[in-house]
Amino acid sequence: MSSESLNVIALISGGKDSFYNLLHCIRHGHRIVALANLYPAADGIDDHAEDDLNSFMYQTVGHEVIPLYAAATGLPLYRMPIRGGALHHERDYDHTSQEQKDASGKAEETESMLLLLEAIKARHPEANALCSGAILSTYQRTRVESVALRLGLTPLAFLWKYPVLPSPANESKDDAQLLRDMAAAGLDARIIKVASAGLGEGHLWERVSSIEGVTRIKSALRKFGAAEGAALGEGGEFETLVVDGPSWLFKKKISVPEDGRRVVNEGGGSTWLMLRGAQLQDKPIGVDDVSTPESSIRVPELLAPEFQTILASILSTRPAEYGEKEASRDSRPRLLGKTTSSTLDGDDDTLRWSVLADPSADRDSIEAEMQSVVGQIEGRLSSSCLDAAHITNTTIILRNMADFPRINAEYGKLFRRPNPPSRVTISCGALLPPGYSVMVFLTIPRSGVNTSRNGLHVQSRSYWAPANIGPYSQAIDVAVSAKAGQTGLRAIYIAGQIPLIPSSMTLPPPSDTSFGTQIVLSLQHLWRIGLELKVQLWTSGVAYFSKSSSPDEMKRNATASGLAWKLAHGSPDDDEDDENDLDIWDLKYNYQHMTLASDQQKVRARLPDWSVFTLRQQNEPESCIPPFFAAEVEELPRQAMVEWHAHVGLSGIEESSAEIIYHPEASSSCWRAWHVLVRTSKATLVYTTLARVSSIEHDIVSWDALQQDLAAAYNSSVRALEVPPPALNATPHLAYVEVGGVTALWPEVGDAGPSVPFATIPCHTIWSAKGERIKCVAMYKATLGLQAEE
Repeated sequence: MSSESLNVIALISGGKDSFYNLLHCIRHGHRIVALANLYPAADGIDDHAEDDLNSFMYQTVGHEVIPLYAAATGLPLYRMPIRGGALHHERDYDHTSQEQKDASGKAEETESMLLLLEAIKARHPEANALCSGAILSTYQRTRVESVALRLGLTPLAFLWKYPVLPSPANESKDDAQLLRDMAAAGLDARIIKVASAGLGEGHLWERVSSIEGVTRIKSALRKFGAAEGAALGEGGEFETLVVDGPSWLFKKKISVPEDGRRVVNEGGGSTWLMLRGAQLQDKPIGVDDVSTPESSIRVPELLAPEFQTILASILSTRPAEYGEKEASRDSRPRLLGKTTSSTLDGDDDTLRWSVLADPSADRDSIEAEMQSVVGQIEGRLSSSCLDAAHITNTTIILRNMADFPRINAEYGKLFRRPNPPSRVTISCGALLPPGYSVMVFLTIPRSGVNTSRNGLHVQSRSYWAPANIGPYSQAIDVAVSAKAGQTGLRAIYIAGQIPLIPSSMTLPPPSDTSFGTQIVLSLQHLWRIGLELKVQLWTSGVAYFSKSSSPDEMKRNATASGLAWKLAHGSPDDDEDDENDLDIWDLKYNYQHMTLASDQQKVRARLPDWSVFTLRQQNEPESCIPPFFAAEVEELPRQAMVEWHAHVGLSGIEESSAEIIYHPEASSSCWRAWHVLVRTSKATLVYTTLARVSSIEHDIVSWDALQQDLAAAYNSSVRALEVPPPALNATPHLAYVEVGGVTALWPEVGDAGPSVPFATIPCHTIWSAKGERIKCVAMYKATLGLQAEE
């Protein structure tokens, strides 16, 4: 149960999903204060209208029955007509940059919801949450979230991504599990519209929330090769009307006489029921077996089975056994063909900025300091002919995590459009430059680079992954380009993931195993988001930990998280679940999804996708695990123990075109290097991670000397690739430094303030997956031009 009880306005269409989500709200201890419904404007004017509105946003068929829900449930019901239509077909809804009326005066239908909810809030000022039945539709979810957040309502979508959540224990995966759970809860949902090959008039008024109904629907749809989500009606295959439910919600049931169910053939395969004569009936006392929310509403397990296994491994393994030596292997890549003589700088398509407040700015308050940072970002954007909407990811480092709400308010002013950049936020305490309380690092494509940017910004509470209610997205997905053109690859930047329980947005309760639970839960969040964005391969990963009480504790955390990272990657023999879900927006506007069971939909999402590695490397699974390390900082958001961050996720990789090259000794025994190489028809991308390992406690060098040593190690490692060096003497785009290992990390440069030549994260300590102390980790990206093999 959630730590707080919310007062919920429940959006209902009459369909199964909105009512079942309402039941989950009650299951979590929330109070339903009102039902809200939008109906076709013709309702009440022409009782004989025979055209379903077919709104892309709202279910309208069956609207004649909606008024009975007030008496059936004992909850106040508020209704308003839908005004206008879907003027904006974009998947992600932006109410600020779009006209809400067309030339003829027709309104955007989404805004009808705003008017209805404003009226309800006037009657119920205690309302602070809004629930809806979104399952897989980003189109619907983002519109509900837009309206809810403008009114200060917390969006609740407990059914979001329900099909990919764990099935009941000891039961096989079922794409119609949601319908089975509805049946177990006592929900009586009848099909009142069909619009799909395989479903016909004979399925109308069938109880889909029953074992028999589920079997018939799945059988009919699969004869015609239906896509994932079809069994739930997510592609518009069918629509439903709830006529009864558990007695703790439905005091009476709704009955529609057979002669009141008139079939309307709309054409194009669409058939629906016009309902007349609906009435309430008393329910027999003592017949309903579904007595309480706790006994009837199944809440999916917090951890999926594969992550439960990872947790068990962590808890059963002695700390000394966590780390394992990296696989020893031939470091020469065998995938590269002939190369051109020209080499490309690693960031020719990307700008990376390190931003601190202007030294002359007012830094007496964190708000003033953040305003200076925001002002500098806006100035750089303007001078580079860019917009804040182009930023892909940011890292915010604070002196005090308690300042986070105040800097967030100023930071948020940069972003007015949907899908702001993904973000990592940590506190490094006194490790920041003296006199400064915030640093911001950001990545943005150069002006003129075609990134075809996509984003994932789920702001609703669910069981899937934590909601991001604020100016940051779970992930931003951009095209990867080179001077030769688009590579066909996409880079995915995912926000830092802390171990919040998604349904309540609270941390797991303290226990003897909470350290393992936090590590695994936050890693699962990273994996689920990665799968949703079709990530095939991570370039590297880091687990941030809040300051530990001792080196031994931090070593335990590092080795446990290293083991979790290794186990999450699995092996080529693993059989992962299909996470390739259907979105109704895709069905209408994405040509790849306009037919059932398209080839694209049949592809099973896997992370990692072992097919992208060369066959030689697939036979050495441990060599395919990207580099990982743990960084000890001061504090993390929400007082979490751990925050996972994968630096870059890659998608669009072709089979047998990737390889991870490990050099155990790059230039000297203290440097180790990993190169993630991905070949395309245009270029080969090389993502390099360097780590300086040192067991000497007082191994202190100057920052300048460390950078020189780093450059030498990088040059040595790329020469070992035995291809024309992609970028000798390159500058890292990100570095982690143990502050105690350098004499002066932030040298002053006159009136310009501290020198920050590239994004640098100061750490108390840094650790390898096997518990070795690391003094510095640096990351590079380079692009190498190619010619085809002869």
